[in-house]
Amino acid sequence: MEMQFVKSQVDRILSLPVSFSEQEMCSKMLSLVDLTSLDGTDTQQKINDLCQKAILYKTAAVCVYPYYARQVKESLAGSGIQTACVAGGFPASQLPLDVKLNEVGRALADGADEIDMVISQGAFLEGDYKRVGDEIRAIKDLCGKKHLKVILETGNLQNPGNIEKASCIAIDNGADFIKTSTGKTAVSATLEAFYVMLEVIKRYAAQGTIVGIKPAGGISTVAAAIPYYKMVYAVLGEKWMNPCLFRIGASRLADALKEASAAG
Repeated sequence: MEMQFVKSQVDRILSLPVSFSEQEMCSKMLSLVDLTSLDGTDTQQKINDLCQKAILYKTAAVCVYPYYARQVKESLAGSGIQTACVAGGFPASQLPLDVKLNEVGRALADGADEIDMVISQGAFLEGDYKRVGDEIRAIKDLCGKKHLKVILETGNLQNPGNIEKASCIAIDNGADFIKTSTGKTAVSATLEAFYVMLEVIKRYAAQGTIVGIKPAGGISTVAAAIPYYKMVYAVLGEKWMNPCLFRIGASRLADALKEASAAG
């Protein structure tokens, strides 16, 4: 895909009318949020407060570093909210595979329901697609039936063709979700990268493979979030409008969505 074409398609989709109000979209998006804290300054109290907010807001998941997996699992017990962990060398993914697998295994053992991993971007950019795919497959095998979200770090992939290829590699090797970004790079989620990922998912869905999608990184306002919601609805349809197939990685956004969903 050429970037000019991608931009034109994003503009076209966002110009389409929708049959639901902003308040309805915000209420729905709140239930899709992976409420996230991935800071070096995280503390047990901060993570406990995050879990209590997730329960109050009824978000889809709480996403943290593996150190806090057990605490989150216990705090969310009985709520139906998932415990998600970034693992496998987040955010740079510059670790040997055995170390990545050890970290993922520890997170799972401590209660993680979902793992968010990052592809080896350096390997991808030098054309070692086999290594990229083999690592995803190994981590998915370890996860078993638990969801694996594969972060492409689209801001580092340089062009739509690379984003498309990385999406295919992730899906071919067992990704349950493909995710835009870590939020730790200069360029995080963009609507253009998201469109490319949606089109890949649509193509696989036509062949019978159903995969979820998660935009994350820099989506902190209602105005920034709504276009992602509209694009999923326009490209993939109603089937994807639930936490099993659509998540939004967020920290500050959740408060804005809560306020907007209660407005009026």
